[in-house]
Amino acid sequence: MPTLESLHFDNTFARLPDSFFSRVRPSGFVNPHLVAFNPEVAALLDIDSAQATRPEFAQYFGGQKILPGSDPLAMKYTGHQFGQYNPELGDGRGLLLGEVLNKNGEHWDLHLKGAGRTPYSRFGDGRAVLRSCIREYLGSEALHHLGIRSTRALCIVGSDERVQRETIESGAMLLRVADTHIRFGHFEWLYHSGQHEALKVLADYVIDRHFPELAEDTHRYSRFLGEVVKRTATLMAQWQLAGFAHGVMNTDNFSITGATFDYGPYGFLEAYDPGFICNHSDHSGRYAFNQQPSIGLWNLNALAHALSGLVERDALIAHLQDYEGHLVGHYASVMRQKMGLQEEHPEDRELSIAFLDLLMKNGADYTRSFRALSSVTRGTEHPKLRDDFLDREAFDAWLVRYRERLARENSDDAARKIIMNRANPKYVLRNYLAQVAIDKAEAGDYSEIEKLRQILQRPFDEQPESESYAALPPDWGRHLEISCSS
Repeated sequence: MPTLESLHFDNTFARLPDSFFSRVRPSGFVNPHLVAFNPEVAALLDIDSAQATRPEFAQYFGGQKILPGSDPLAMKYTGHQFGQYNPELGDGRGLLLGEVLNKNGEHWDLHLKGAGRTPYSRFGDGRAVLRSCIREYLGSEALHHLGIRSTRALCIVGSDERVQRETIESGAMLLRVADTHIRFGHFEWLYHSGQHEALKVLADYVIDRHFPELAEDTHRYSRFLGEVVKRTATLMAQWQLAGFAHGVMNTDNFSITGATFDYGPYGFLEAYDPGFICNHSDHSGRYAFNQQPSIGLWNLNALAHALSGLVERDALIAHLQDYEGHLVGHYASVMRQKMGLQEEHPEDRELSIAFLDLLMKNGADYTRSFRALSSVTRGTEHPKLRDDFLDREAFDAWLVRYRERLARENSDDAARKIIMNRANPKYVLRNYLAQVAIDKAEAGDYSEIEKLRQILQRPFDEQPESESYAALPPDWGRHLEISCSS
């Protein structure tokens, strides 16, 4: 494998018109040090893990040195933030260092978050803090290993630098890796600023680079929107199925290729609450858990509006109308797996809704309840899951219906348990687990970050040595408030 200095950069975005970005040198840390390293992501980039032991590793990814072949730049884009269009956006604290072309012919963006001020920083300092870097590092790994498209991270680099947020915190940088950092907001910027030729250039670039199967299609722009609609619908369904709340679903935080992007105040559901708001700055609940599917469509409407010069109106409307079908279809298919149902029956939707209603009314844990459902048999005994419900009679009534449904397809208990445990994780990144890792890291102990990374690599496995990480949160760890500031 190559050294860091011999990585193969092919910076295709940097070859687009200069108006798309500003070239900026990172503002490096004086004494950078490695906090966390992800060998899985290193392998994607053809980086030998031994490279992380070199002092130059922290220097490159702490902004102190520039990787040979890289071409750091800050992207310009805009977007709708909490429903309001903001023209003053762009990479305000991160830089696209370049694109690595690996031995498999895959391009991977290297994006250094916390690299200092850029022309788009506005009043910000361009820095990130250790707390937020740890949350993004772990959160992106959690979703990736749940089978949900996501950016990932190679490493976290810490520093002696102090950064002012609600309190004084430790400055850090995160090296984010993604297929692209192009967002819905890139297209909105070009449309709303009247740069229609440049918008076509960007659309052609994105199609050729990320949707090559559409490159020769005479309706390439229409089909491109249709594919983005489908991917976004699938992503929204996956978030709902995993009990994941993003927290800041602004259009500048939506990837054009359908990956989970920009981890801020996210959270996994614990006690099932469909109105769960994970961002304490979201006073209206715009981005509450149960609003995510509709916000996904809202954002696609904003993107469709931006593409209205390239796609006919009827096609725009048709693609947007396809969104609900894609989302509901994917959700229903995976929900049957979570419920252990192999056949499709008309009553399945109502059966799953009734189970969710039970979870909500009894404050039962979303992840643990679905995992425990796999141990329910077709017999008559009370399952252990029953003890998690205050209203035992309501649970028993639902259980009768569930067992009748299993009997209709002659479900095998052992085989069903295996299938369900592949669809229902045992381990998710609960907020309190991330907070424990953050507290330890801020005291100089980074071991818990690596421990969690390894657990989250195998979310569907039993991992008896890590059983405590699947437990209900302690009292102090319930209802933790997470802010946008990072």
